Amino acid sequence: MRVGCPKEIKNHEYRVGLTPGSVREYVAHGHDVLVETGAGAGIGADDNAYRAAGAAIAKTADEVFARADMIVKVKEPQASEWVQLREDQILYTYLHLAPDPEQTKGLVASGVSAIAYETVTDERGGLPLLAPMSEVAGRLAIQAGATALQKANGGRGVLLGGVPGVLPGKVAIIGGGVVGLNAAKMAVGLGADVTIIDRSIPRLRQLDDIFAGRVHTRYSTVEALEEECFSSDVIVGAVLIPGAAAPKLVTREMLSGMKPGAVLVDVAIDQGGCFETSHPTTHSDPTYAVDGIIHYCVANMPGAVPVTSAHALNNATLHYGLQLADRGLKALADDPNLRGGLNVHKGRITNRAVAEALGYEMAEPKAALAA
Repeated sequence: MRVGCPKEIKNHEYRVGLTPGSVREYVAHGHDVLVETGAGAGIGADDNAYRAAGAAIAKTADEVFARADMIVKVKEPQASEWVQLREDQILYTYLHLAPDPEQTKGLVASGVSAIAYETVTDERGGLPLLAPMSEVAGRLAIQAGATALQKANGGRGVLLGGVPGVLPGKVAIIGGGVVGLNAAKMAVGLGADVTIIDRSIPRLRQLDDIFAGRVHTRYSTVEALEEECFSSDVIVGAVLIPGAAAPKLVTREMLSGMKPGAVLVDVAIDQGGCFETSHPTTHSDPTYAVDGIIHYCVANMPGAVPVTSAHALNNATLHYGLQLADRGLKALADDPNLRGGLNVHKGRITNRAVAEALGYEMAEPKAALAA
């Protein structure tokens, strides 16, 4: 199979779908790899590094899309990219379709078989291809929140760790999954006063054991959310419903009860955001204020640290990518965990959460592949 890797074109996206190390693995499996010139510049990998790994270099993205049987990316295809996809291709990347009807329409029209990293599962029901970027985003959320909290950036002017004689800043983390756990690790490390809110009692027990009393845990109710948001300096939205749009847990009305200059960091923005007042921002213009509350809603947070995040992502995606390259769509038919990643196939939506969010009739993945 010919595997193609175009350069990412989303604003300030420096990650790359294939590192030179991953290219070597595909080549070792007998596949041809075509990489757009400059695709790895953001991680310090020049065209010569890709040539040494066995890839051919394409002068344009158009050439990659035209010649490749499988496209490996990081972020969802942009409008100029999805129009180049075709029915006999596999697209393997993050998609986040539920809050993005235009992209969904474009992928349906193309006929491509689109596999979303964020809905591939493992034997335990986890999300192995989302997890590494959730780890990065959770840790970055605290860095971003701490920076936005500085007075010169519009924030309250609070140091999260405090100093002797002065109380530390207060951090509320909504959601105790991978993002929430990693955000808490960073916030605790800075010395902040941290509370994690979740609606799973077993998960709260786990977190209580992990942190051994260094964080507070609260069961998620409207009252608990209000109390924590009203008293916190930084609120991290870390809620995930796999494949579906994120629930709006913090309303605009609640902003009036928060501390002026408090910071909302919406890590769920890829899935539409879990704050009612959220809308996607970019690394070049990451924050905005609503009713005196600073919002940080960058939709590709891990793109800020591409060397770390690109390698972490490739570590996770390579195994499944090789299965797809080795066996094509048969890999989906035979592996229910990989099949969970199939969101669009030959003009049909094959993910229930996406179909329900956007009003499409859902085609069962196994039946769609057999058709």
